Amino acid sequence: MSVTEMFSNIQGFLSADQDVREDIRKVVQVLEQTAREILTVLQSVHQPSGFKDIPSKCLRARELFCTVRNQIGDLKTKFPADQYYRFHEHWRFVLQRVTFLAAFVVYLESETLVTREEVAQILGIEVDRERGFHLDIEDYLAGVLIMASELSRLAVNSVTAGDYGRPLRISTFINELDSGFRLLNLKNDPLRKRYDGLKYDVKKIEEVVYDLSIRGLAKEPETGGDK
Repeated sequence: MSVTEMFSNIQGFLSADQDVREDIRKVVQVLEQTAREILTVLQSVHQPSGFKDIPSKCLRARELFCTVRNQIGDLKTKFPADQYYRFHEHWRFVLQRVTFLAAFVVYLESETLVTREEVAQILGIEVDRERGFHLDIEDYLAGVLIMASELSRLAVNSVTAGDYGRPLRISTFINELDSGFRLLNLKNDPLRKRYDGLKYDVKKIEEVVYDLSIRGLAKEPETGGDK
């Protein structure tokens, strides 16, 4: 094979690779738009009137996750199943975003931490990398850390809305989350930076709880029934 033929073959490979990446980018752009729509729905819970409407907002978000599943299904067809990490950077950010959104929905519904398996089910993807398109553990952790920042904001806005018990529950949850992350030896630099942000979120929520305490408002409502 001549040098010219060899480089012609290389150009053919590069062109085919670029076509795959362009197809992936088109699907990811659509997926990002759906993620923005879900975020818009969930952002309304930060409004004073939004606290009363959390169940319906979560229901609407779950309806939009059906669209997310379909779009990820389309994404799966754009590249060979065994080349997930070759193209991973194209969808890493949006996958972390939809993981955050799924985690936020589950927290709003049950005030619990979503598992990696639950997120994978919501998104219609796998947990085991051997089974194809999956939720990488670091993408899951990044999504959880984004949720922590959202909860620190929710704690502040809860006070504005007159919901003084919610910041206390968020504080307990975030402290447990922080304790969990302390058990991890994080070597991924972007993930470590996000974890540094969690420390700020913990402090911010503690300040909210302290302010409620000195005002005599840091009390969980009694569960004996409505007055």
